[in-house]
Amino acid sequence: MNLWKAVVSGLLLLGALCVEQGWATEAEGTREAKGHISVVIVGGTGDLAKKYLWQGFFQLYSEQVSSGHTFSFYAAALPDADKGEPALFDILKRLRCPAQVSPERCALLRDQFLKLSQYHQAKTEEHYSKLNAEIGQRLQQEGLRETGRLFYLSVPAFAYAGIAAKINSSCRPPAGAWLRVVLEKPFGHDYDSAQLLSTELEKFLKEEEMYRSDHYLGKQVVSQILTFRNENRKFLDPIWNKHHIERVEIVLKETLDAKGRTQFYDQYGVIRDVIQNHLTEILSLVAMVLPRDTRRSSEVLRNKLAVFSSLQRLDRASAIIAQYRAYSSEVREELNKTKEHMSLTPTFAGVVVHLDSPQFEGVPFILTSGKMLDERVGYARVLFKNQVFCVQNMDSLHCKPRQIVFYFGHGSLQYPAILVSKNLFKPAVLGSGWKEVTEYKNVSLFGLLLSEYHVQTPVVQLEAYDVLISNIFHAKKDSFISTENLLASWSFWTPLLNSLAQEFPRLYPGGQDNQNLLDFQLQGREVSFVNEAVVISDGHGGTSPNSFQVTQGKYRTWDMVSAWAEELVQRLASDLQVVAQAAVEESGQFHLALSGGSSPLALFQRLVLHHYSFPWDRTHIWMVDERCVPLTEPGSNFRNVHDHLLRHLRLPYFNIHPMPVLLNQRLCVEEDGGPQVYEKEIARIINGSRFDFVLLGVGYDGHTASLFQDTRPEVLQDKLVALTESPFKPHQRMSLTFSAINRAKNIGVLVTGKGKHEMISQLSRMKDYSKKWPITGVNPDKGNLVWYIDYEALLG
Repeated sequence: MNLWKAVVSGLLLLGALCVEQGWATEAEGTREAKGHISVVIVGGTGDLAKKYLWQGFFQLYSEQVSSGHTFSFYAAALPDADKGEPALFDILKRLRCPAQVSPERCALLRDQFLKLSQYHQAKTEEHYSKLNAEIGQRLQQEGLRETGRLFYLSVPAFAYAGIAAKINSSCRPPAGAWLRVVLEKPFGHDYDSAQLLSTELEKFLKEEEMYRSDHYLGKQVVSQILTFRNENRKFLDPIWNKHHIERVEIVLKETLDAKGRTQFYDQYGVIRDVIQNHLTEILSLVAMVLPRDTRRSSEVLRNKLAVFSSLQRLDRASAIIAQYRAYSSEVREELNKTKEHMSLTPTFAGVVVHLDSPQFEGVPFILTSGKMLDERVGYARVLFKNQVFCVQNMDSLHCKPRQIVFYFGHGSLQYPAILVSKNLFKPAVLGSGWKEVTEYKNVSLFGLLLSEYHVQTPVVQLEAYDVLISNIFHAKKDSFISTENLLASWSFWTPLLNSLAQEFPRLYPGGQDNQNLLDFQLQGREVSFVNEAVVISDGHGGTSPNSFQVTQGKYRTWDMVSAWAEELVQRLASDLQVVAQAAVEESGQFHLALSGGSSPLALFQRLVLHHYSFPWDRTHIWMVDERCVPLTEPGSNFRNVHDHLLRHLRLPYFNIHPMPVLLNQRLCVEEDGGPQVYEKEIARIINGSRFDFVLLGVGYDGHTASLFQDTRPEVLQDKLVALTESPFKPHQRMSLTFSAINRAKNIGVLVTGKGKHEMISQLSRMKDYSKKWPITGVNPDKGNLVWYIDYEALLG
């Protein structure tokens, strides 16, 4: 049994035992007596509180003010009152009343809410003790009985355990009153971190006291998926299975980029940020066995957990990933990374999930999300098989797609709705809060006109946080993430995330320019992009993916190939394969020397994904240069080549030749003779010490390999390998010399990116002066040199 399945099975058993022993949720107990409720928003003047939380609690207050409960509201944050109080007042004066409330009553509600709300500094345990004393004093003065305390932690996840400890020790309500602590994602970044956070929280809070919030569960359509299934059982039970469902698509598309969030986003990426939580929760609502009573939180959570036990393990072939073209430059700018930094964080992903269950065996659940796409929209689409063969009138409704769409909002429809194609059945309307749409926009969705659907939508549209805050108040635990479900989800997703950690995401320009670059297909249980073209450029232009052309010319008297980055890398990969095949035919072996840095990464990706006939079994891989760090460290050039190229290939291990920077447990010590060791290895294996192909890059300062300014060629002229000094850390390097490079039969110099334009312009006018511009020292003795320069480097 797979580890993650074992984890889920254990959690499922534990959940069942808990229910059998009567550990029921509060929502299933007796109706609570009326009394006083204290609401504390920790981080109460931050962005989330400002945009959603205070408005959500004001909405709750408006609904419950006449219920018999009394309330007090506290904004708790790190600054002292002099800074916190004005910030809170600025938020509260912007609160809006529900549409159905009259202006007079609205003014009264806002005035009352303002009087009930105050600011408290919450930095130390003493602050929490003072807050606890104030709550107690108020209850005593007004003769109120305390029903419960609700703490909403709108703070970074690293602060959760510390705040939970302070609440537990200094601000717990007395016996008989409930405590509810709301937590916002992320809840870890993999299984181990999620388990660690859960273990820390369990020291201070009981399971029934924790409300892990996923705001997507508060979206009105999402919150009604189970209700819709239950209300339409007689239609759905016969067709909600593998015999009738073709596939399920769960999609969340965004038009925005990651600017302003890169510090968070670069650590998480699209799968952790959206798919592991939002889309997976929706999958569980669609796929779970329908509870006998959808109002029983424990039964819903137990059935949701059962879905995880049936999920088939994901592997690398289960997903495709991509990244919008400007993302790496945004990361470099916002996180102060070097110009060479290239992020591998995906901003788009498509994942195909299968369930190992009789009900859904063979049915693909396609989960897709990304930034910088063509529209903002979210939906879950259940597409049914259509066995009708239409002979003439293809426009007949029974010839068209048969589907149910849970439409979360935005997009061309612009409002949340549940849509059932009229060639399926007419669904029941979901109670008094929903209405049937009878006036249709001139809109087409998923191959059908809007008039070809039965459409229902909420009478009043609510923000997701308004719904969630109401569910917290009513203790509807099934609208939140239990510890068992959290760990089950991470145990499912972590192996895939690990397998993708060093993968290159396909680059895409963003918006409408993406065209069909991100379309993917399902072949068996594997997914792949439909279009083989890969946009590699890291620039900022708006170039269409179909506008690439290759030009040839001369640069510094040598041949030059220039193109947009995608075509340039394709050309270099093709040229490299031609040279490799010719070398193997001539001598039986191909000797390739590779440089470090980020320039060749796109080439590695191209070779791995598209050059299956490359003679890797006859290829020897050598290093042009190496940093004096252990080869297992991320800063090692060899580690870079291994992670992005070698580990994806079937290459004999004795054909791989890393530079010996670590000898006698020391790094690059002259007395250990590392350069001489590598030079002898080159001479022993390569005829005449002539590499078949040397791939070079050029730094912004004109250095190549690890040959920097002030490197004296005359000192190195009798050597093939030498220790050198870099102006950048780590300073010590080992490098092939000009003598070794210029002996090569073929040399390729790859230059990409707008940042290299100034250097390329200067080099075009520069005579050979290797002391200041080391790249000018590359002049093959009897071989060929080709410059591969993309248009952004060449033209700016």
